[in-house]
Amino acid sequence: MLITNANLITWGAENKILHGYSIYIKGDKIADIAPDPELAARYPNENRVDARGQYVMPGNICGHTHFYGAFARGMAIPGEAPKDFPQILDKLWWNLDKALLEEDVRSSALVCLVDAIKHGTTTLIDHHASPSFIDGSLDVVADAVTKSGLRASLCYEVTDRDGEVKMQAGVQENVRFIKRLQAQKESRLAASFGLHASLTLSESTLYYCRESIPEGSGFHIHAAEGLADQDDSLAKSGLRVMDRLEKHGILGPQSIAVHAVHVDAREIQILADTGTWVTHQPRSNMNNAVGVAPVESMLRAGVKVGLGNDGFSNTMWDEWKAAYLLHKSANGDPRRMGGYDVKEMAIENNAALAKVFFPEAPLAEISVGAFADLIFVDYHPFTDMNAGNLPWHILFGFNESMVTTTIVGGEILMKDRELLTLDEEEIAAKAREASADAWKRYEALA
Repeated sequence: MLITNANLITWGAENKILHGYSIYIKGDKIADIAPDPELAARYPNENRVDARGQYVMPGNICGHTHFYGAFARGMAIPGEAPKDFPQILDKLWWNLDKALLEEDVRSSALVCLVDAIKHGTTTLIDHHASPSFIDGSLDVVADAVTKSGLRASLCYEVTDRDGEVKMQAGVQENVRFIKRLQAQKESRLAASFGLHASLTLSESTLYYCRESIPEGSGFHIHAAEGLADQDDSLAKSGLRVMDRLEKHGILGPQSIAVHAVHVDAREIQILADTGTWVTHQPRSNMNNAVGVAPVESMLRAGVKVGLGNDGFSNTMWDEWKAAYLLHKSANGDPRRMGGYDVKEMAIENNAALAKVFFPEAPLAEISVGAFADLIFVDYHPFTDMNAGNLPWHILFGFNESMVTTTIVGGEILMKDRELLTLDEEEIAAKAREASADAWKRYEALA
């Protein structure tokens, strides 16, 4: 495939904006980049895709999401509104996940994948839970990802809250799926070992999970999202959350500690020393009123902080904007969380995190040898846009409706806003039917 008539936003080690360029894709990677006339002469017979002067840039990466949460949209919570984060978990999420059966898991994944393709998110790191359908649940999500053409890493959430049998089933689902991918590598699928959070995991369960994880894999766990997580950890072990997870060997360069809102200076140092990834989800943190993660302190300490959405819409530029504004407001200081800080999380760190799961080639950059994961953006700047001020154009100008074409691994998933791999109307119709039944089960549980 030869993409012509493009204005490239390269990202990568040295971000550039290149006007009137072409990209030659061979297989699933970028094979050549040059001005239009050069590549037209070099590859005269290749299939051409005219970008029509749009910006062509790497697809966005989501460092942490929950496909299974899709059916929460518009759902009423019986009784009084939850007053704090533990009540949100107890009243909403821990009943909704129990209500999900196989078809709900499939539909929830598919509607999120449609959303991702439409809005330019090409790689997602998912964290799944469905205690009424554990065995084979990751295969169902994986089949949906494969059908969509997107790139995703999957895991199952292990927890003690549903009893010993289901805890063990969650462990075995992680182990089975990790070994499946180790035995037969799939280019757009990866896996980690999912854990819910310190507050729903006993000492014995953490030990069991560490003993069970296949070699070469890491963990994906919510950590210090709310104060309740720290209180529980201290009560169980006498240790703060990150100290406890380090003691059990959960942290490390292949593991993700999601949120890290309530961490002290020593815990930040532990995250840096162990090379553990942290992901920041500002929209979720505001919605749950759990506080503001000390992201800038973590970045200065050398912690690798990426950007996720925690199951919110796969419009990652909205997450950029939330991060940019939240820290200014919370600190009463407009100098906090600058555009380059947001870019560091969303581009450099998310790309490095994604490479943990997809190490064969670079992601989130336009360079020879990188994965051909690209989006076309119909943006018309009315002031100068250059490599230096690009983050502020994204923060104040870009929006998700401007994505017109999405390509992953050289495969076009959406062209001129027409989905090619998924039928949105059919998927939405099935989801409406499935969600109605899931809501009834949720209400019975609630």
